[in-house]
Amino acid sequence: MSKLRPKEEYEKTRAFRFFRWLSGSKDPYLGEVEMKPQEEHKIEETTILERMQEKQMLRDRIYDAEHNKLLVAFHRIYVICAVVFCIVLAGLLLYTVSYLPKTGEADKPVNNEVPARYIENGLQETGAVNIVTGMILDYRAFDTFGESNVLFVATITVLILLHADRKKDKNGREEEPENDRIYEPKNDAILQAAAKVLVPVIIIFGIYVILNGHLSPGGGFSGGAIIGAGLILYLNAFGFQKTEKLFTEKTYKWISFGALTTYCLAKSYSFFTGANHLESHIPLGTPGHILSSGLILILNICVGLVVACTMYTFYVMFRKGDF
Repeated sequence: MSKLRPKEEYEKTRAFRFFRWLSGSKDPYLGEVEMKPQEEHKIEETTILERMQEKQMLRDRIYDAEHNKLLVAFHRIYVICAVVFCIVLAGLLLYTVSYLPKTGEADKPVNNEVPARYIENGLQETGAVNIVTGMILDYRAFDTFGESNVLFVATITVLILLHADRKKDKNGREEEPENDRIYEPKNDAILQAAAKVLVPVIIIFGIYVILNGHLSPGGGFSGGAIIGAGLILYLNAFGFQKTEKLFTEKTYKWISFGALTTYCLAKSYSFFTGANHLESHIPLGTPGHILSSGLILILNICVGLVVACTMYTFYVMFRKGDF
């Protein structure tokens, strides 16, 4: 029975080198061929200036802008036409403004049946005490859904354009940044103490604005902006490392996707039942109560989540370039 050799001794044998060559696990050129890293090609500043001067001289010889009568005449005609166009445009705008109705006239185009319907029947049809919220999230709910999708698409576009690929080590693992605080100021005791007090208050106030959007001034857009400001303050105080324990790229995508999907399904159901004269069975509740106004409360929450995530993500991407 053969005796098991130590690993160090076995790696010195010809059998080990042969089987390693046979399996292709060894690069035959690694360590055997002299390799030098390619130096970065740098162009001197004097060379760049010379090339720019040569380009300008070539342009002057071809076009001869100073002595070419055709180019000189074209430039003068272009300037005269531009001035005449601006004067005519300003005159047309002033002439059109003179025909606008005076402020307060009853027959103004804005005083039609649409705003009258919102004001007279808004509370009865939507159940929202805040008529503006009832208009945005009931009568024109699909317009608001489109605006929320615009925010989502804009943020995804920024994620794609500003995403910074992390370096990988020899084992293929992503290398963590040596110092995460290089993207922000050093630890500030005053800022962190203030953030510990203000951030919970800001976020709670943002939630209050969202949940009371159908009862008082506020709603998903303003409440989401307040929550986003709270997240940005927490980030500035405690840094990316702590913030990313709660909010990452995946967190943003899942929250936005869930909010937009919920908004779409809820309002599509309401729109389908209303357009087909079917009973939606969505109670409007008692006006003035927190659980009222039908789907407006749910839609406000969805919009608030999208706006808060969008604000924070835009700030992170333009500041650091990566999650």
